[in-house]
Amino acid sequence: MKILLKLAALLAVAFCLFQFVNSQTSKNARGGQQSLSDKVQQLLDMNTKRPVLRFNGNKFRDFVKSAPRNYSVIVMFTAMAPARQCVICRHAHDEYTIVANSYRYSQTYSNKLFFAMVDFDEGSDVFQMLRLNTAPVFIHFPPKGKPKPADTMDIQRVGVSAEVIGKWIQERTDIQIRIFRPPNYSATVAVLMLSLFVGGFLYLRRNNLDFLYNKQMWALLAVIFCFAMVSGQMWNHIRSPPFVHKSQNGGIAYIHGSSQGQLVIETYIVMFLSKYASELALGLNHCGNKHLFADAMIVLGMVLLTEAGWQNDNRKSKVTAIVGLFLVVVFFSLILSIFRSKAQGYPYSFLFK
Repeated sequence: MKILLKLAALLAVAFCLFQFVNSQTSKNARGGQQSLSDKVQQLLDMNTKRPVLRFNGNKFRDFVKSAPRNYSVIVMFTAMAPARQCVICRHAHDEYTIVANSYRYSQTYSNKLFFAMVDFDEGSDVFQMLRLNTAPVFIHFPPKGKPKPADTMDIQRVGVSAEVIGKWIQERTDIQIRIFRPPNYSATVAVLMLSLFVGGFLYLRRNNLDFLYNKQMWALLAVIFCFAMVSGQMWNHIRSPPFVHKSQNGGIAYIHGSSQGQLVIETYIVMFLSKYASELALGLNHCGNKHLFADAMIVLGMVLLTEAGWQNDNRKSKVTAIVGLFLVVVFFSLILSIFRSKAQGYPYSFLFK
């Protein structure tokens, strides 16, 4: 009898062990599918709080590198800390956030595409794993397989505007994102304040409006308007180019390397430049509307050279002529070097390469 009880106890223990092992095996067999659904649900929960998910090394490996995965992830690798001195990272992050917000609140939103960001200070191991030594970098991680060379966005060639990022994402994922930029009322407020200022000034001077017939004042305003238009402000307003971008050697480029593009900082560099004067001076009437390379200092130099001949004082005339000649030579060489940087292959230079 005791032997039968011992055998029954052993059979019960063996049956329990068999059930436990069988349940663990079934759980492991279902683990891949359950893990995928859990990952997607976690991403959706995080996406409801912020359109751009912030990943550290562990989250990047869990949600981006590890399988299974049936969704695409666009990851921006950046260095936002001021100590990193990444000039264009803030601008790139703003444009990237616009794309993520546009997708998050669009009708095409689904669990097939997510936007994430890895900061160097939060995921330096990820940078080392991917062998990244620059920032910002945009990489598309497809649902299956490893990223191809085309899955890395060439920001040196196309820039980092939201429209460009959206077009690149459509090429890689076939998901079209319509970009919605937040409204900017600064221009409207500026126009209203200027109108109020002008209206108040005219009201206070309503009994003495002779200054409205001053030709020099209207000529000065016309020249300022022309300089503002040819400096590229309207082009920047329409195209929304980046402020600066990275050069091929890893530094910061202040002049766009193509005649088909322009950076925002270029606008300030050429603010006092005259396009038509450059085309006449350089004989480049074919250069198009994108080349804005004639320094207004050349005009000032020519004025000084002209005025030098009308001076009664010989010493003052010599000084004026030398200063005028210096302005013409230096700034003509400067704009010629800028032209060479944009028109690749242009053979001529003077003083500056």
